[in-house]
Amino acid sequence: MTDWQRLHPLTPVLGGGKFLLIMAGLVGQQGLRQDSGFEPGVIGLIVLAATGVAVTFGYVGWRRTGYRLTETELQVDSGVLTRRSRRVPLARLQSVEVVRPIIARVLGMAELRLEVVGGGKSEAPLAYLSEEDAQALRTRMLAFSTGAEAPEPAADNHVLVAVPSGVLVASTLLATPTVLLAVLLVGLLLVAVIEPSAALPAALGAVPLALPFASAIIKRFLTEYGFTVSESDGGLRLSRGLLDTRASSIPDGRVQAVRLIEPILWRSRDWVRVEVDVAGYAEGGQQSTSSALLPVAPRSLAEALIGRVLGGGLPVPTAAVPARARWRAPLSHRRLRIGLDDRHLVTTYGVLATTTDVVPLAKVQSLRLTSGPWQRRLGLASLHADSAGRRLTGGVARHRDGAEARALLDELSARTRAARAA
Repeated sequence: MTDWQRLHPLTPVLGGGKFLLIMAGLVGQQGLRQDSGFEPGVIGLIVLAATGVAVTFGYVGWRRTGYRLTETELQVDSGVLTRRSRRVPLARLQSVEVVRPIIARVLGMAELRLEVVGGGKSEAPLAYLSEEDAQALRTRMLAFSTGAEAPEPAADNHVLVAVPSGVLVASTLLATPTVLLAVLLVGLLLVAVIEPSAALPAALGAVPLALPFASAIIKRFLTEYGFTVSESDGGLRLSRGLLDTRASSIPDGRVQAVRLIEPILWRSRDWVRVEVDVAGYAEGGQQSTSSALLPVAPRSLAEALIGRVLGGGLPVPTAAVPARARWRAPLSHRRLRIGLDDRHLVTTYGVLATTTDVVPLAKVQSLRLTSGPWQRRLGLASLHADSAGRRLTGGVARHRDGAEARALLDELSARTRAARAA
């Protein structure tokens, strides 16, 4: 058990700096208005005074915040007016992420975020620690979470995959948001050629439509730049980011589901994207971790990494749906296939992008059959294997023959019990 420790001494300064930028933007906007009545000097004093208050309050909060790590839990006490004590059991730990925003990087600081089973958002985030303290604390928590009595000295991580920047750029340009943005721009160009007078109104109206696509493209490049997957003690270590860098760890045996996505424009290069879902990864709140295990990679390399994550090879999805399923899924019925062995269920579907979902049988929480009116008329049913993931909630064997689906339900029930007992 360690003694109670404080966060990095520059934490109040970093918080005050953020507040300064916000206040400068708000007050500056007000000061630019002709009828504001504020002199530049008055505006500066207001910003400095507000920032001073923020830094002072942050200092008091820093003095009142402490953390301590034991072999079983992380303890965090914080709060100025209202005290709060949080205890995070390390047995429920799913992942530990070291986040380095660009300002914190300049100051040599980092934020530590924990993801636990059933967490709705990051538990007990520690912002900010020194980079060395954050890495050391992460290593110790992961060691204790696996039942080790004491963490072993950290070894150099063995890099498994490093995504080249050129490949990331090419895959981004061939991704759906970029294609949709290109279609929108081509449409505007056609409007300008056919009816020049309508070009400006059309362009102004297209801006709200283009912004989400452009934002998705830029965000993906910034968050997945320099994506590296390394082997570390007890799991995988993911590093990525251009402006804000992130380093997260996924302990062995914690992945609930895996998804391979193959957009139509990637097929000629045999590229796929791999996403994972770990129980406890929050949606919203302070958690903004990318779900990508690999943003882009050749299929053979992606399948090898999935085998490393799930602890073995995968069955090939070859079992197709009956011919009458084309009336229920006319565009995708040829891609509806399943594969099953003693450890995994694999399902495929999709039209423009082929998606493959992989669910470890030991992680299956429930099995259920569904059959809508149209499916019942065709004698079809869908089998759902639900997991504890938040984004990837399991696999679905879509539009199977009704008798086959019921037999598959019985077989999966037996196989999931055996997988959990193994």
